[in-house]
Amino acid sequence: MAGCRSWVLFFTVCAVSWFGAGAEIKFTIPVGKFFTHELMRETFQNDFEPLSKLYAGYLYDDPMTFKCNRQNYPDLPEWLRFTQRHPYDNGFLYGTPTSPGKSIIEVYAMNKRNYETTRQIFVIKIVAEKLLPYQAEFFIKLREIEKVLPSAVQDEIQQDLQKLWDTEALEILNMTNALDRGGRVPLPLAGHFEGVYVKGAKVKIPGGCNFCSIPSNCISWCKMELFDLTKRKPAPPAPTIGSGILEAAGDFIPPESPPSRDFFPDYLVTVIVPLILAIILCLLLAYIMYGRREGVEKRNARTNQIQLYHHHTIHGNTDELRSMSGSRGVSPPLSTLPMFNSRTGERASPSLQSDSPTIPLIMAQHDPYCDTLPR
Repeated sequence: MAGCRSWVLFFTVCAVSWFGAGAEIKFTIPVGKFFTHELMRETFQNDFEPLSKLYAGYLYDDPMTFKCNRQNYPDLPEWLRFTQRHPYDNGFLYGTPTSPGKSIIEVYAMNKRNYETTRQIFVIKIVAEKLLPYQAEFFIKLREIEKVLPSAVQDEIQQDLQKLWDTEALEILNMTNALDRGGRVPLPLAGHFEGVYVKGAKVKIPGGCNFCSIPSNCISWCKMELFDLTKRKPAPPAPTIGSGILEAAGDFIPPESPPSRDFFPDYLVTVIVPLILAIILCLLLAYIMYGRREGVEKRNARTNQIQLYHHHTIHGNTDELRSMSGSRGVSPPLSTLPMFNSRTGERASPSLQSDSPTIPLIMAQHDPYCDTLPR
């Protein structure tokens, strides 16, 4: 008997889970009234793993993401919006319908732990209803859209406004995130909020604005706006519909050919002038590169003879080292000797080896530059 009861309970749970996932949830809302529905993660968690709660006792709190769309359409109706801040937060469907009709909304929930999905269907029936004559829109700076959509917070805001304006005939018509109205994204710091615009309908124009019982629900009165729906602007007249046949306007006369134009001045400006400038720049560059060069002989005549002799000696030693770099086992280069003649290889006499600054370190007896050295 106990086994039979267990099987009955098992099939009952399966049936509830199956039909619960695919059952339709119906709503009936009037035109112009604010609609909000909270998508509870606990409800979808029960659709994912109901048996684990019953038999094993595991209580999961998985992150979930929701995707909402109109049935057979990729997105939601224009009046309905969806928001979910974090996978561990509940989602909200909210909006204000503007015309009667019927909308079938599909909600898909995906479990981010095991990537299972489940679906719920919402049937929203919108009926016509007369709107109240006056509306007021105000801005709540210290709130975010997810924090004001729960029904408890809406009741708090509505009670504050009812006390403020001393009337019970007040209803919330719409709530809009300030980011959707062109607001800036706040800094990710404590005390910075996006802000929410709230629109309410009442029976008479409000009086003073000096009441705030809950700090988070304080209204920024500088952004308040009143709407008098009893004084509507007349609709523009409808366009006149014609017969669809063009009126006769005579024969078609093509335009005359344009007058001839002289393009020679344009040619001079676009071709000749840049060409002349290019030639002048080339001549100037050629003069700088070649006309102002002093030549090797002139430069050698102006150079100090000792400095010039050292220069030639360095070049000779460089050529000698390059020629010796390809072979090994030769005598050390002459440039490594203490005092020598770079051309004959003769060493200077010991009497000339002095630290006097007037005697160069490198001297030659049969060199053409020797006669110019100081004695």
